[in-house]
Amino acid sequence: MDLFEYQGKQYFARWGIPVSPGGVADTVDEAVERAERVGYPVVVKAQVQVGGRGKAGGIKLASNAGEVRTHAGNILGMDIRGHTVRRLWIERASDIASEYYASFTLDRSAKQHLGMVSARGGIDIEQVAAEDPDAIARRHIDPVDGLTEAAARDLVDRARLDEPARAGAVELLIKLYQCYVAGDCDLVEINPLILTPDGQVHALVA
Repeated sequence: MDLFEYQGKQYFARWGIPVSPGGVADTVDEAVERAERVGYPVVVKAQVQVGGRGKAGGIKLASNAGEVRTHAGNILGMDIRGHTVRRLWIERASDIASEYYASFTLDRSAKQHLGMVSARGGIDIEQVAAEDPDAIARRHIDPVDGLTEAAARDLVDRARLDEPARAGAVELLIKLYQCYVAGDCDLVEINPLILTPDGQVHALVA
């Protein structure tokens, strides 16, 4: 099954992957209540199983209850590439120093797992692959051996992530691989994976 972003974040959190605090809302009033609980500023996010939410107006920053009410009212019921928005995720806004990309998937032709990391996060990975294939570090992982710390560090180093992010990214990749295997997933993806100004690495989108 495909998971909504909020479900993916709840799953990631079970494995110790840092995510932004937030809550699910099905109505405007619930959105305001969730925002009050997590603290402003917040991001109001449409929950649909398709990309392009930001470009469609389905992700909005709000600094007070009035803005949450306006954005939630506009986004609920919105059509995003054939998907109607019926649920929102309200999360605390994050300060971002850099954006990256990380994922694990199954390479059926190689009969191995494939890890991918890029310093060009926040945009479609297909676009990055088309424009600059070398910007994506790839590594096959034997299911028997799993992802070692050395292999995770190799991915991070070859992706040329900022130095302050590398140790945190290695630790996060190991946890991401563990949840990928334990959940029998076809794909786990973080885009963007962010570095905050205080040097923390966490999953902004699941």
